Amino acid sequence: MSQENVVVSKSIDFALDIIDFCELLESKRKFVIANQLLKSGTSIGANIHEAQNAESRADFIHKIKIAAKELEETKYWLILCERAKNYPFEPSLKTKINELGLIVYKIISSSKKNS
Repeated sequence: MSQENVVVSKSIDFALDIIDFCELLESKRKFVIANQLLKSGTSIGANIHEAQNAESRADFIHKIKIAAKELEETKYWLILCERAKNYPFEPSLKTKINELGLIVYKIISSSKKNS
């Protein structure tokens, strides 16, 4: 029985939540932010997923660092939604991105120590 990869699962769940939220943004004609948020929010999981088949530890760390960059960009777009007048905001996304961030940064930290 294989063990669940928590960061992969959480990144997929987050991407699905981002897709739903971006559809809400689009229904309110907030196309620019919806597009940016959709790209960065789904890219986190894509990079984490890609890292699972890295060619080396350095390649793994590099891909996880790209996921971290996308994560920070996603936080930015969510902050804009939270603070902008006339934009919807979903507080659970902020909680989920912060939880995902803790895991991603822990992976980076422990991977560097073990290399």
